Amino acid sequence: MKKYVVAILGARSAVGQCMYDIVKERKFPVKELRLISPSGAKGKMHGLPLLPLDENVFKGVDVVLSSPGAEISKVWSPVAARAGAVVIDNTSQFRMDKDVPLVVPEVNPEDVKWHKGIIANPNCSTIQMVVALKPLHDRAKIKRIVVSTYQAISGAGSEAIEEMKNQLKGDMAPKKLAYQILHSLIPQIDVFVENHYTKEEMKMVNETRKILHDARIQVTATCVRVPVFNAHSESVNVETRTKLTRADVIRLLSKAPGVKVVDDPARKKYPMPIDADGKDETFVGRIREDESVPNGINMWVVSDNLRKGAALNAVQIAETLIKYKLL
Repeated sequence: MKKYVVAILGARSAVGQCMYDIVKERKFPVKELRLISPSGAKGKMHGLPLLPLDENVFKGVDVVLSSPGAEISKVWSPVAARAGAVVIDNTSQFRMDKDVPLVVPEVNPEDVKWHKGIIANPNCSTIQMVVALKPLHDRAKIKRIVVSTYQAISGAGSEAIEEMKNQLKGDMAPKKLAYQILHSLIPQIDVFVENHYTKEEMKMVNETRKILHDARIQVTATCVRVPVFNAHSESVNVETRTKLTRADVIRLLSKAPGVKVVDDPARKKYPMPIDADGKDETFVGRIREDESVPNGINMWVVSDNLRKGAALNAVQIAETLIKYKLL
């Protein structure tokens, strides 16, 4: 098997560290691994030197797994692409660029075929939702989605994780987050935009349509930060153009790639973030027909936001490039 030179840009971030772990776990065919620190931090990680971010660092690189923040990616992803690498970018910078594929391998893998050097990794909350919705859309065509998210602290980065740990020890002062998160919820993720939604909510609207290749789908989202360390949960209400029963949805999702159905109300079996933490699957439960509309389905969707919501999806994109002989 051919082996590749792989770079992780933003190697010290929570997502970057998870990328490293998943590359190892999945035995991605690595000839050489380069860990790049955009901050210029020196030292070693996993016995490898931290490399500075400059044009020379991408020389000979086949694929860049990138999670350095949007502003850094805006400058350096094109540099890496011009050097001959395929950049799989986990930031928001290129997601809605018409010339950049936005890919979830279980949903729209063939979009990698038209990349021009950069492939965007979708937002974490979008990824797990579309993995669960793709089989339903294929069968019954989704008309409308109403989603409320319950997003873990790890989605706000390493500093937010430490902040909640400090609050558990009694230091309640908010630093990274706007308010105390322990014993509370914050109904804002990212900044507000003109329509009074947040950027996070509008990402779910726009990215869902792009990934599912259907601009007709109506999406409304409310995104909430909750005091859970890892794994996002979502309440998803779907209205389809043709009828799906609970049994139909369970049957479709039970065969869907990347999905695990956990749905047994009599035994109180349903997905929870504590069970999804560290797992690769997107877990779906609480599946029921919406009694308020003729063609409605409610679902509860849970996934590890650092893994499937970020690092794992990026590595799976790289694996898809190999599958299509594009690396």
